[in-house]
Amino acid sequence: MSHVQPDSVLDLMLDPPSRCLDAASARRLFGLSIDPVVQARVDVLAERANEGLLTPEERAEYEAYINVDDLISILKLKAMRDPGLNGPS
Repeated sequence: MSHVQPDSVLDLMLDPPSRCLDAASARRLFGLSIDPVVQARVDVLAERANEGLLTPEERAEYEAYINVDDLISILKLKAMRDPGLNGPS
């Protein structure tokens, strides 16, 4: 069995959904911003993480926020690479 790098696997997994974006959907994706309440919670968790004070539950919550942010960022990058979508306008 060949070994595929995790980044490559993620890329392969996200190619199909990124191809579902039309120009209007891509613009909405580019315009997404984090809700201020969520951002405040992430900021608290980030500070606690930096201080080494996260509980296991908080660590799981913080990692979930980071994972979702990474996913959205990757979809935005994929949409920007697609010449038919023209990136953010």
